[in-house]
Amino acid sequence: MRINSVSRARVASIATAFLFSFVIAVNGQQQADNTYIEAATVWQQAAGEARALEYQTYVLARMLLDRDLRNRRIRMRRAIIVDVDETILDNSRYQGMLIKKGVNYPEGWTDWCNRAEATPIPGALEFLRYAHSRGVRVFYVTNRKIAEKDGTARNLKNVGFPEVNDETLLVRTDTKSDSKQPRRDSIDKRYHVVLLMGDNLNDFSDMFEKSKTVASRIEVTEKNKSQFGTHFIVLPNPMYGDWENSIYDYNFNLSSKEKQAKRRALLRD
Repeated sequence: MRINSVSRARVASIATAFLFSFVIAVNGQQQADNTYIEAATVWQQAAGEARALEYQTYVLARMLLDRDLRNRRIRMRRAIIVDVDETILDNSRYQGMLIKKGVNYPEGWTDWCNRAEATPIPGALEFLRYAHSRGVRVFYVTNRKIAEKDGTARNLKNVGFPEVNDETLLVRTDTKSDSKQPRRDSIDKRYHVVLLMGDNLNDFSDMFEKSKTVASRIEVTEKNKSQFGTHFIVLPNPMYGDWENSIYDYNFNLSSKEKQAKRRALLRD
């Protein structure tokens, strides 16, 4: 049977699509549908409101530190514990790459860390330099891994963060657990911790780390509301975090459609 030109075009189109799908399936490279975070990433990069919130956060942190410094009864050396990503370093360029390439974390993450190109979150550099000038020890507690430590240290030093060394930069070393609690406890034994700063509730206490559902995270937050703005300082990050993981029940094998269904199920109208 002869095939006309229109039919040939259709056959060719179908064959090309099938071949492309086959190549993707063979290579195990499913195109990620992460365009839903596009607005969040653009907000992080382009919204004056994002920058205003970040400056506002660090102004509050300085006020709280100054108040604590006036307390002469405290004999232990003071310390501040900060997360790194989206707390003092802006990785929204990495997020932009994920969106444009249609891939998911951790694709390219270690390379990004070791390129040491992340810029400071507005207000972070000035505040931590001020804290250091007042004799306060700054600890950088991050879940970046050992393979990313050198790049992280270079990045922090290059942009001017104070006293970055093996004692103050604490990366994740436990391959079975991402809990920061043991590292926080080791600091708390030796210092008076004035503030903990992060973009994720898990940056503050293991009580948040143990809360794996949307409802339980909100419940624990409500029970500890007096800590926020006094001891816990949260930075805005709508791009990613455990808030999102809890929506998916920490199942990282869900398809894009299944993830969308989970998000839609939480929407109220």
